[in-house]
Formats: sequence, C-alpha cells, structure tokens
Amino acid sequence: MTSQTSTDSQTAAALNAVTAPQGYTAGGATAGIKESGEPDLALLISDPPATATAVFTTNQTKAAPLHVSRAHVDGGVIRAVIVNSGNANCATGAQGRADAEEMTRLAAERAGCPAAQVFVNSTGIIGHYLPMDRIRAGVPAVELGPDGGSAFARAIMTTDSSRKEALAELQANGRTYRVGGCCKGAGMIHPNMATMLAFLTTDAPVERGLLQDRLQYATDRSFNMITVDGDTSTNDSVLLLANGAGGGDPIEAGDDDAIAALDAALAEVCQDLAKQIAAGGEGATKLIEMSVTGAGSWEDARDIARSAVKSVLLKAALSKGDPNWGRVLMAAGNAGVSFDLDAVRLWLGGTLLFEHGATTGIPEAEAAEAVAGDTVAIRLDLAAGHETATAWGCDLTEEYVRFNADYVT
Repeated sequence: MTSQTSTDSQTAAALNAVTAPQGYTAGGATAGIKESGEPDLALLISDPPATATAVFTTNQTKAAPLHVSRAHVDGGVIRAVIVNSGNANCATGAQGRADAEEMTRLAAERAGCPAAQVFVNSTGIIGHYLPMDRIRAGVPAVELGPDGGSAFARAIMTTDSSRKEALAELQANGRTYRVGGCCKGAGMIHPNMATMLAFLTTDAPVERGLLQDRLQYATDRSFNMITVDGDTSTNDSVLLLANGAGGGDPIEAGDDDAIAALDAALAEVCQDLAKQIAAGGEGATKLIEMSVTGAGSWEDARDIARSAVKSVLLKAALSKGDPNWGRVLMAAGNAGVSFDLDAVRLWLGGTLLFEHGATTGIPEAEAAEAVAGDTVAIRLDLAAGHETATAWGCDLTEEYVRFNADYVT
C-alpha cells in the first residue's frame, strides 16, 4: 500500500493512483475557474467502460451535479468523469442543472461515449454560476494519459494543502488487480455518507450489485469515520469504477475469498485517503485517531468514536497539547450509547489514564507527552463485547477560524 501525503502538492512524487489500474487515463488543466490560477478542471476516462456505483451526501442542499450523476450512475455504466474545482455549482437553480448536463456532454465528446455514461462533480464556492465559456475551452485542453492520475488529483483540490492519493493491490481468482484512489477535502468535513469528493478505480471485474455493497461497507469504515468541523457538504460523493481490464472471472456474491481480498484493498485505500483528509483539515496541526474497543456492537463503537473526534472541546484542548481525558469521556457519553463507566479504561497514546471509574493518577506532564506529537492516539475500552471501530479527526485551531472567515479558492 502506498499513499501520498506530502504537504507540497506540486513537488511531491506522483502516484497516479486512479490511473494505476489498467484501462484508465486522466489529466488536469487550468481553465480559469479559480481566482488563484491553480488547476481546476479534471477528466478521467475508462476504456473499456466501467461498471459503476456511488454514494452521495445526505445533506438536503444538494448541488446540481449530484442530481445528474445519480441518474447516470443508476444506469450502471460510467465511461468518463469530469470535475471542476473552485465553484460548487450549488444553489444555482435550473441554470446549474443545465450547466452540469452540458459538462457531461463536453466530457462525452472527449471520451466518445453517450453523455449518460459521464459522472460530473463540482467543488468550491456555493451560489455562483459556472463560467461555462472557460469550461468549454478547458475540456479540450486537458491532456489525457495513463500517467495523468496525479494531475487529476491536483485539479480537484480546493483548500487542500496536498494531493491525496492511495494505491493497493489484491489477488483474486488467480489474478492480480489494483485499486487506486484520490480525493479532496479539508473543510466542511463530517461523517454522513461521504464528506468530500473521492474517486476510486479498479481493473478487477466485479458484479455491480456486489460492487455497491462493498463500496458502502468501505465508506462506512473510512470516509464516514472522519470529521474536521462537523459540517457535511452539499457536493459529497464517492465514485467507484470497476472496468475489468485486468481480465479473469467476475467477482460475484458467494466468492468469499475474492470478496475478502477486494474488501481489504478498498479498506486500505479508503482509510488511507480518509486519514489524509483528517490530517490535512483546515488549520489542523494534529491528527486525532480515536479507537473504541470492547463494544457490544460495531455501531456502538462507531458512534462513540465519531462523537469523540467531533467534540469541539476535545479538539480545542488537543490543539494546545492539553491531555484533558475528561473531555473524551464527556464526548463518549454524548454518543447515545449505554456503557458502564466503572468498567471503562482510557488511554492517551500508550498511557492508561482512567480505569475502575477514576483517574490512574498519572501526572499531567507525563500525560501531556502522549499528545505532544502530530498524531494523537486515543483508545477507549468499553469491556462490553468484542467489536471495535476507529474514527479520525483533527484539532481545532485559530487558523481554522481565520481561514474560513476569508474563504477563497
């Protein structure tokens, strides 16, 4: 498994993750949508056409591209993906829907496919119409190639400080396949379906119904387990393409070994990308990794872990290196899950700070060492079962407030 986490998005080594599986080409270009002049238009094409599935935000304020893409994904086959950054094309009425549909037609011309086989995404500022003249001129300018995956990942960024890419391999039915992925997201991040834009590709042949199940399973344990600021976005979506270019028999329901291999590869890629988003949150200086063990159900572990990483009080304390473990217990208690506090044990890093209903008496200076680095590992054992879950978040700093008080793309 490899990932790209450098804070310098323009000089970091290119993984080309979404084009690493066979049969994919991609690229990015500067169309002039962003005021910054950074790349802002991306294309991804699969040859052969890919079996496709996606999950979308539960936010009721949905951007126009999501309505178009949902209808196209329902057709089961996607050949091309077009994404613009710098403008969300959200709250733009009938014109926004027409612009999203035109973007699919523009991409379809490049891919040589029907517009109904194009997935469209937008990300950026809400409430502004797309500069369609720039997009029309920009689509032909995108240079497509098998080494264009990192350019695609660069062009979908908004406030991200780096490209976010990950790549894994799997063995199934006597073949070796790849799963590649990239995503964007640094603010307006909270678990409730997707929480950002993510694009996953594989050259494995996978039956579509199974593909949907496996994507939801992977999303629930990765992208739905992160938070930066508690706000779900209007444009969130995760797309998974499986074009079968690697050959072999399709992975189908009942093929337990192949499904397990696919799950493992998807989990590696999705969780790696999810952690990159949390670590790269706007203004963040620390990645928070909250693990809940000994739960009676996975849902209980999930709910407590997510409650902790979204706690503003805990995030603020950790930003200043304060090992305030009481705020972990407070957040756990707000998750709506019943547990016996006297049975709970709590660690910061490898230091046990709470058990048998009370402090273990560790000096604060020693506890502070556990939260001094750029990753804070927290573990809460409920002693109520055997289920576990992990969520990821980041600290809350003054820089987050300054950044979002003067948001530009």
